[in-house]
Amino acid sequence: MTTARDLQLDTACPDTRLLVEHVTSKWGVLVLLTLHDRTLRWSELKREIAGVSEKMLIQTLQVLEADGLVLRTALPVVPPHVEYALTEDGRTAAALLAPLVHWAQHRVQAG
Repeated sequence: MTTARDLQLDTACPDTRLLVEHVTSKWGVLVLLTLHDRTLRWSELKREIAGVSEKMLIQTLQVLEADGLVLRTALPVVPPHVEYALTEDGRTAAALLAPLVHWAQHRVQAG
């Protein structure tokens, strides 16, 4: 079994720490959970994630794409049509985040 101390040692690796920061960022969590089982266009994502600015949504998608968690597909049509979906690693991350977010929602409601 992995202990908290083992995890702390693992996060000493800059790449691990950076990936954890991206996945657990405010907008990173929301993007991953929103895309969990579906593919959405940028405008649909913007509508679904309340409060996110265009700048932050673009930055978050770019970071998660660079991390290999989000797949961006640009279709050759006019007007431009870009779709976002999760990669296998992105779906794994979303599945791991969902119970934590569920726990937080219940904790706040019970509070």
